[in-house]
Amino acid sequence: MNTILEQDLVSLRARIAELEDRVNALYQQLGVSSSVNASGQIDSRIIEALQKNNKIEAIKIYRELTGLGLAEAKAAIDQIADNL
Repeated sequence: MNTILEQDLVSLRARIAELEDRVNALYQQLGVSSSVNASGQIDSRIIEALQKNNKIEAIKIYRELTGLGLAEAKAAIDQIADNL
């Protein structure tokens, strides 16, 4: 049974890597960057701003990184803050 679980895990990791590559390609095509770095962590400046209870600064940083509008950036920051 462990072998099946290990095979599933390897398969899922490969699929995640493929999806990450596709998302990064989409970001490049759109000419924007992600607020998440290569290791899957949110930009430290966003986390620091949220820890200081400064959502406006976090939204500003997020918009600079992604090129998204205010409403989209606010929604993303709200979600990030909820998950911290």
